Amino acid sequence: MYDFTYAKPATIADAARALTGDAEAKALAGGMTFIPVLKQRLNKPSAIIDLSALGLAGIKLEGDKLVIGAMTTHGAVAASAEVKKAIPALAELAGNIGDRQVRYRGTIGGSLANNDPSACYPAAVLALGATIKTNERSIAADDYFQGMFTTALNPNEIITEVHFPVPQNAAYTKFANPASRYAMVGVFVAKTAGGVRVAITGAGQNGVFRHAGFEAALAKSFTPDALNGIATPADEMNADIHGSAAYRAHLVGVMAKRAVAAAM
Repeated sequence: MYDFTYAKPATIADAARALTGDAEAKALAGGMTFIPVLKQRLNKPSAIIDLSALGLAGIKLEGDKLVIGAMTTHGAVAASAEVKKAIPALAELAGNIGDRQVRYRGTIGGSLANNDPSACYPAAVLALGATIKTNERSIAADDYFQGMFTTALNPNEIITEVHFPVPQNAAYTKFANPASRYAMVGVFVAKTAGGVRVAITGAGQNGVFRHAGFEAALAKSFTPDALNGIATPADEMNADIHGSAAYRAHLVGVMAKRAVAAAM
């Protein structure tokens, strides 16, 4: 690692000031991505602002919304009775992120701020039409994700909560890389009062995305067979040593059908 200064502010205002006052400062949540990046000397921050003392962890139901604090760990989401009752698909998603060590250090806010193209939470946030709350504003999921590792966050903006509308039905299915357990393809399907939303992670060249063709078909008939014959363009998919673009395009359809079946 390179040398850097370290601060652990006690308030969100202090943390935001620290990030605003230094363009090279970086926020630290769970550190599941950031710490390896530092160890490999791929980033050289002047200061690290630890967010763990800001009191941003917690889960609660507020009417028809499930509210999860940004520093809530994947393990806490997976084990939460409130999450299992309101959105069981979200609890199952969290329980299959990485391994036990990752789940009890990694946070939902850190995952969303990083926006890794193979991360699971972005699919849930986008499919459920969640709202990302920050120290400055509220950002709709459709406006938040802006490409691979890119979000609508300003440099000094800190995620504080995520508000999930409770769906009628939802499910998440993931075809995981056996080593990293990141999604080669992950599909989150949500049926809500406002319609059906389908989000894909792990496959697209620009990160998480909604699948308009699947949504239109499922709005007419919420069954796996409704997706028959709907192709996902391979030229928009990732390709790497783990799978070709054509393979991922095929997997999108397979995993989407499984997600619909699970949601039913």
